[in-house]
Amino acid sequence: MDKFYHSVRLNEELCKGCINCIKRCPTEAIRVRNGKARINSKFCIDCGECIRVCPHHAKHATYDKIDVLKQYEYTVALPAPSLYSQFNNLDDVNIVLNALLLMGFDDVFEVSAAAELVSEATRTYIDNNPDKLPLISTACPSVVRLIRVRFPNLIPNLLPLNPPIEVAAILAAQKAMKETGLPREKIGIVFISPCPSKVTYVKSPLGTERSEVDRVLAIKDMYPQLLSYMKAVGNDPADIGTSGKIGISWGRSGGEASGLFTEDYLAADGIENVIRVLEDMEDQKFLNLKFVELNACNGGCVGGVLTVENPYVAEVKLKRLRRYMPVARNHIGKEAEDYVHWTKEVEYEPVFSLGNTMMESFSRLNRVERLCKKLPGLDCGSCGAPTCKALAEDIVRGEAAESDCVYYLRESLHKLSEEVSILANDIAENNVEGYEMLKVMTEYIQRISDEMSLLDGRDEKENKENKERRQ
Repeated sequence: MDKFYHSVRLNEELCKGCINCIKRCPTEAIRVRNGKARINSKFCIDCGECIRVCPHHAKHATYDKIDVLKQYEYTVALPAPSLYSQFNNLDDVNIVLNALLLMGFDDVFEVSAAAELVSEATRTYIDNNPDKLPLISTACPSVVRLIRVRFPNLIPNLLPLNPPIEVAAILAAQKAMKETGLPREKIGIVFISPCPSKVTYVKSPLGTERSEVDRVLAIKDMYPQLLSYMKAVGNDPADIGTSGKIGISWGRSGGEASGLFTEDYLAADGIENVIRVLEDMEDQKFLNLKFVELNACNGGCVGGVLTVENPYVAEVKLKRLRRYMPVARNHIGKEAEDYVHWTKEVEYEPVFSLGNTMMESFSRLNRVERLCKKLPGLDCGSCGAPTCKALAEDIVRGEAAESDCVYYLRESLHKLSEEVSILANDIAENNVEGYEMLKVMTEYIQRISDEMSLLDGRDEKENKENKERRQ
């Protein structure tokens, strides 16, 4: 996984070394070492959960800025369905679409329009592949990456269809080249994203060799600029919208599944809930389901960390907006069908393996189990790892030491103190004198001194950080 691009980054200057992020990361990709968080790129799935929970704003997402429009002769905006849910009292998507044109885009292609094509392709795939049920949605890149590294047994259940963002980009590029006569490299396909996961997908796509999306902008950056352009559009915008209820609904949790016209589905949102569902799927608890829709963000895409509106308020806005829309305005044809299916299989990536061979992995796993018995099992995070088991794995990998556990260190200190006390009593009772006995006692005292210094240093650092947080 280290070969993949990652859109979630750390600003060390803002990081205070707290443990909020390590406790919430779904793949245990974050450690706190020397007072600063560290993101393990092999484990990270760019879900953005650390961005959401960091109180110091030390985690952030990388994406493009609006001035990228100047780099192309012709640009096409791909607005995500969740974009429409950010505005108050919006009753016509054409206002947003025309505002994008006023902002400087030459054309718009709704991702919700492509979502309707994917919904139709999904219905067909379910009917033709009853032996592969339940199928798992592949619309959320973070969920696909999570399955790839943590739930390999579920890879065969992944729906082998491109997400709407990719289908929209392919069709938008085809349309632009046909209408303008420009070569592909002079056309910019720009996605307006609610989350960093889509940024990562564009740089390192799954299911295809290369994404047709050229640039990714954040909804939160576009929002304030769009507001002024939306006022300039007025109340009677040109009708350029191309999607209906099914496509718009993809912006919220359950929206994708509702377009399949079946009640045999499950929809879960929020990365912790997603993990519970995947664990239950591994235990084969959902044998009667046809489809499982999973979104890493709470509320679905409307809850992405690059949005501005509360996800639950945004969900209500999206429902209200779709009220008077037609059910669907797009139907898959021969041309579109060629672009919907995956062209590259997703493979298991064993990033959590403890060794390079099976025997080495088993040997290290036994050592991890022995270490877990020695550690307190409190999962307090004081060592900089999210759990005692994670610390044990870090020790086996050579990335940490047993003394990183504060409780283990204190227990060792007490044992040393008892041994010194016993040694002193033996000397007093037997009236033993001599160089060898004094040497042994000196070594014990030195070990106690060293561990006391280490413990005092940690306490002093924790007190300093707590004082800074209070200030």
